[in-house]
Amino acid sequence: MKEFFGPDVLLRTEAAKALYATVKDLPIIDYHCHLNEKEIAADRGFSDLGELWLGGDHYKWRAMRMCGVDEKYVTGDADFSEKYTKYASIFPRLAGNPLYYWTQMELGLIFGIHEPLGPDTAEGIRAKANAKLADIHVSDLLKQFKVEYIATTDDPVSELSAHGTYGNTKVSPTFRPDRIIGLDETALSELAAVSGIATDTLEGLKTALTARLDYFVAHGCRISDHGMDWLPAADCGETAAARLYAKRGELDAEDKWTLTSHLLHFVAALYAERNMVMQLHFATYRNVNTAMFGQVGRDAGFDIMRGGVDTDRLVVFLDTLNKDGRLPKTVLYTLNPACVPALCTLSGAFPNVRVGAAWWFNDSVEGIRRQLKLTAEYAALGTNLGMLTDSRSFASYARFDFFRRILADVVGEWVENGEYDMKHAEGLMYDVCYGNVKEFLEL
Repeated sequence: MKEFFGPDVLLRTEAAKALYATVKDLPIIDYHCHLNEKEIAADRGFSDLGELWLGGDHYKWRAMRMCGVDEKYVTGDADFSEKYTKYASIFPRLAGNPLYYWTQMELGLIFGIHEPLGPDTAEGIRAKANAKLADIHVSDLLKQFKVEYIATTDDPVSELSAHGTYGNTKVSPTFRPDRIIGLDETALSELAAVSGIATDTLEGLKTALTARLDYFVAHGCRISDHGMDWLPAADCGETAAARLYAKRGELDAEDKWTLTSHLLHFVAALYAERNMVMQLHFATYRNVNTAMFGQVGRDAGFDIMRGGVDTDRLVVFLDTLNKDGRLPKTVLYTLNPACVPALCTLSGAFPNVRVGAAWWFNDSVEGIRRQLKLTAEYAALGTNLGMLTDSRSFASYARFDFFRRILADVVGEWVENGEYDMKHAEGLMYDVCYGNVKEFLEL
């Protein structure tokens, strides 16, 4: 029996252990996350382990609800020590869940605590962690995990005043125009105000969006991102789109989809002109529990994966851009893992398109293994862009160690079986864990 979360956790072969050793200390490029750059600039500290873990983590909130914890201790007005106690009480039920791995790895890597969390150990672990947490700030975590680059996720109206370089970590914005492309009237008004350009016509909207994108680029932006419950329709053209935009408050679902698709074609071309990377996150079905959405709002653990995804629409979108020389470097993320083989083959048809990391519900031991193996079988694993946190928690950099161990285990198995050689395996590990994304983003 192996040691509980010991040095060889997730590493099942000698080759895996050796490969992991070659990458475990590499710097981190976190090219998609939801960290708050103002907290980085302020070098925020944390008063309690409960605050570090439960201040905004919808993964944990969802798990607590599934295990019967009252909402008061999830997003309610209970204090963080009470919320932590409730999380610890249900934690043993999460065997095999990525939360189990992430939580224990965070305890080990950040606090040097290697005992299993549970109701019987909760208070002792919290006391030990809090004693160390008193001297830990954001800068300490970034330094410990060797975080070289962070791309936050930012609305086009964001001021970007807190982005910059902190110690050895560069913090850059990501352009995410979801609200504007989704025709949210409040967002359109905010865009007009911050850009000084009226958005009451399609031409005005495009001019304002372009101005804000250039503002982002001037502040170090290399990446855009789109979180979508839909995939784009064919481009309807400027004339038809202008007519739809003029009556945008009256559009049915199909006409709105047509207009938002036109806008996605438009901004994609802008990204290509500026040599930016475009990320597309899709196959989500958000806020399915309308009662709880009304009570606690979005991003609180009530989103699921789509049952079916018409990835053929992506082909039309990408091909339309590509034939006109307007296809930017693109990363695709699907919440429904059934789409991964199709996306991998699609990436072979458009070489500047990559399949992204196993995302959200798929960010598990078997989900990552499956994603890596499908990428190897249907695309080229050696071009994979590796891990990202997609997180609001500064403790989540332990997930890079989680990923590197799983990657080492997958590749190490091939080496052990005589199906791959060790020398090339070491090069592949470096590229996937660090080299590829650095090159892709031109950092």
